[in-house]
Amino acid sequence: MTKRPEHMTITEKALELRKRVKGRKPKFVRQESWRYKRLRESWRRPRGLDNKMRRKIKGWPATVNAGYRGPKAARGLHPSGYQEVLVHNTEEIKEINPKTQAIRIAHAIGRRRKAEVLATARKKGIYVLNLREIKEKTTEEETATEEKIEEKEEVKTEETAETEEDKVKEKKTKKRKRRIKKQ
Repeated sequence: MTKRPEHMTITEKALELRKRVKGRKPKFVRQESWRYKRLRESWRRPRGLDNKMRRKIKGWPATVNAGYRGPKAARGLHPSGYQEVLVHNTEEIKEINPKTQAIRIAHAIGRRRKAEVLATARKKGIYVLNLREIKEKTTEEETATEEKIEEKEEVKTEETAETEEDKVKEKKTKKRKRRIKKQ
């Protein structure tokens, strides 16, 4: 058994306990989802009169019960220990407590507003949960756009070279035609 530091807070202890409880918790599956392709594994409560899972008969998967629940102090918390808050704009950041809450930037907002939200979050010292995701996307997008720009420039230079060659060829053919007509 590992020694627990004495300075751990209640939420840290609750998060650690939740992690251990989740390790022992079975994966709750819908009855006979393993038998039929049309049934997904997503949990549905068994309700039939003679249902084996509802009656908790040996050999059948476990059903959802209160005994599997995690500690109350850790419910609704992100594994980092912060309460997760979804943010769409800078107005919503003003109401956040940086000691207990962390933000997750909404998927639907654009790059410009994401940048504004990040700037205000940094000023207030608020933890951003999906920051890595945003950084990766922006670096990928930047490299992709740089590559596209380079490709366009190459294509343009090739096209201009081709068009110049075509113009020269056209002039020569016109001169030849004039000479032939004169003769």
